[in-house]
This record gives sequence, structure tokens and C-alpha cells, in this order.
Amino acid sequence: MKQPEVQSAPETEGAIPEELLHESPLSAADSAGAQLKALVEAVIYITDEPLSADQIAIALGQPAEKVGRVLEELTAEYNKPEHGLTVREIAGGYKMSTKPEHHEAIRAFVKNLKPALKLSLAALETLALIAYKQPITAPEVMDVRGVQGAGVLKTLLDRKLIATSGRKQVVGKPILYKTTKEFLVQFGLKDLSELPTLKEFEELSRLSVSEGDSEPEPVERAEAAADEASTEHDSEREAESSEQIPKE
Repeated sequence: MKQPEVQSAPETEGAIPEELLHESPLSAADSAGAQLKALVEAVIYITDEPLSADQIAIALGQPAEKVGRVLEELTAEYNKPEHGLTVREIAGGYKMSTKPEHHEAIRAFVKNLKPALKLSLAALETLALIAYKQPITAPEVMDVRGVQGAGVLKTLLDRKLIATSGRKQVVGKPILYKTTKEFLVQFGLKDLSELPTLKEFEELSRLSVSEGDSEPEPVERAEAAADEASTEHDSEREAESSEQIPKE
């Protein structure tokens, strides 16, 4: 009796070739080279002045020859048409910039952008008080800063960095102020929990003092204002509580 022929299963379309399944991971040398390339790219991106290969090599603790090769690779890579940026050799150094053929389009785009956010020291101090002690009233801000701040509050309202948040249930019912979503956007914060703590402010203060700064930095002034606001606010609440206790 003739045995039936056994047919082999057809190959699955789109199957992954066996050699790809056993592809070896990047070697340590390749990984180190990729990391160096990323670092060099970041360095020339953040600097305004052209940097030479020697300057970058010293900063990164790498041989100048290796850094030079990386710069050549980056220059060739960014010269491809799919990149809007280019790495150019200028005045003995390397600098990242937009490609000349895109200048007109970029110029037209920049003209439509909002002007950069610029605030006075008084506005920064007031904004710090509101950010850390919100909701807070104008009289409470004035008590801490010691000066009238109606004009500063109007500026912050116009910039949409603060908004009203109802009225405080005390005599006169003053308006309460809080920060806005625009405040988070302008300062690159996910939410208010990412605001620097007073401990971080103290660290910045110590660093500035160690560098020999004689004038208080805006961040120090903001720290002092926020700290004083906390003390004043707590004292006011204690006073209000004591007034509500009936006398015998």
C-alpha cells in the first residue's frame, strides 16, 4: 500500500530572517563612540561661539583626533537635505546654525512669534510671592514687599501669568490671585510641585556668595519674599483664629 506523501508546511510570509534574530548588540567601543558623538553634538548646539576641536576635546577629556573625526561625521550628516540645521566650520571652530536656504522662511516665522518674556525685579518678586503663597491678596503682597504693587499686578495680569481666584472672606473681601497655565508654560513647569524649594534657593544663595557676588540676585530676593510671605501669612491666620475664640 502506497504511503501518502507528507507535505511540508508553507513558509510564513514576512518571517524574520534567522540571522537577524541572532544579531549581536553594539560593542562597547561602538557605544562609547555614539555617546561621544552625542556629547559633541550637544556642546556645539548650546554654545553661541564657534568651538575648535581642541576646545571640545579638553572640555570632554577626549583626544583631539577623535573629536575631529566626530566633527567631520556631524558636518557630513547635517549637510544632508533632510536636516534644517548645519554644522559649519567658522573662524577656526565649529558652530551649529540654520541652513541659508531656510533663512527667509525662518525670518517670517520669527516675526510672528510673541516677544520674549521680560519682567522687572519687582514683577519677579511679586510673581514669586503669588506662586508660593497662592491664593494671596494684593494687601498681603504689599505687606511683604513694603511697596504698592498695583501696577506690577496689572502687568502680571496682562501677561496672563496670574489670574483672579475669587475673594478672601475677610473685611473688605480683597481679590485673591493665583498663577495660570501660561505661568507653567513660560517657566517650563509640569505643575506647581516642580517649583524650586526654599532649600534649593538656599543652595543657590550659597553658591552666589562663594563666587563673591555683592549684590543680591533676583532669585535670592524671590526666596526672601516667599519665605517672608509664609511667615506673615501664618501669623495672620493665627491672629484671625484668636479673634474667633469667645472671651469669658
